[in-house]
Amino acid sequence: MSLSHGLGMIRRALGVLTLLAAAPIAQAHIASNGFLSLEVERAHITGALELAIRDGELAVGLDRDRDGKVSWGELRAAQSALQSYVGSHLRLLGAEGPCTLSVGAVQVNQRVDGAYLWLPIAADCGREFARLRIDYSLLREEDPSHRGLLTLRAHAVVQTAVLGDTAGARAFDLDDPSPWEAIGEYLRAGVWHIWSGIDHLLFLLSLLLPAVLLREHGHWRPVPRARPAFMSILKIVTAFTLAHSLTLSLAAFDVVRLPSRLTESAIAASIIAAALNNVFPVFTESRARIAFAFGLLHGFGFASVLADMGLPHGARLLSLLAFNLGIETGQLAVVLLVMPAVYCFRKQLLYRRTVLPWGSAAIATLALVWLVQRAFFPS
Repeated sequence: MSLSHGLGMIRRALGVLTLLAAAPIAQAHIASNGFLSLEVERAHITGALELAIRDGELAVGLDRDRDGKVSWGELRAAQSALQSYVGSHLRLLGAEGPCTLSVGAVQVNQRVDGAYLWLPIAADCGREFARLRIDYSLLREEDPSHRGLLTLRAHAVVQTAVLGDTAGARAFDLDDPSPWEAIGEYLRAGVWHIWSGIDHLLFLLSLLLPAVLLREHGHWRPVPRARPAFMSILKIVTAFTLAHSLTLSLAAFDVVRLPSRLTESAIAASIIAAALNNVFPVFTESRARIAFAFGLLHGFGFASVLADMGLPHGARLLSLLAFNLGIETGQLAVVLLVMPAVYCFRKQLLYRRTVLPWGSAAIATLALVWLVQRAFFPS
């Protein structure tokens, strides 16, 4: 492919992706997560709920003048609606049934993926209880992919969970929580994070799309047999796994930490580099090295979720292994779903001249939007 042809392709992809820039997919981080922190003291519960402003907009409509921005005045005007919405979509149940829940005045907290609504919570459950049930149904209708990351403290023990993935209340034993339940939660959290983190998947996809092709004399050719494609995929996935597992572990145990803004920006840049390498091939036989090098950065990105959930004392290593296993499980499921179809499609001229270059150009353009948002407009 000539340089002028490739640049023309990217310009056309830019025109298409401009339309996506205003859509939810172009947000700095795709996953819709709420953060629920609760602390139980006898019959009382205190804590806070954090929701992304974009999720608050979906729930109650914050941007009243439709100018694409949410002002303090608009937040104050929507405060009663927000409090009512949270009160009707978050139920805490103790020994005597539903606790009396009150939601305080809205504030704003900044995270790496933007501004979040911070709502203090207090609940009176009547009498002391040993089992708490939580019914988290926020955004279930507006965005079924939304999840709530729970941190629950009781009797000097911290429990974590991913809420919203099932209908109905989830029960938590406060006196004697099972460590295996916690490990299961971290496994589920890892699967959910890789499936909801489209930036990680697009990076991996950019490396895997040409795995069923060979670069010969300036052109892409289909691999003649399945074995070369399988070995290429295996090398890429293994390199990515080893790299992000290393930095995830280092970050989880506070050996090495990078600023979230830097990490998220670098992840976006890694997607651009991997995708553009398909349009202007430079590294055709060393994609596994690219996967390893940039996978180190993605590991720090995975660690951000663990930072929000925390690692329980007494089961830190097992919880970390479970979270990482969840990431690998989700990653493997995507590879098994996508790559057989790509392999079958590899001989088609449409794949080599349209899907691979145009798809890669679109991925690079979308990642460029993320890079600008994360590096220069984090809030």
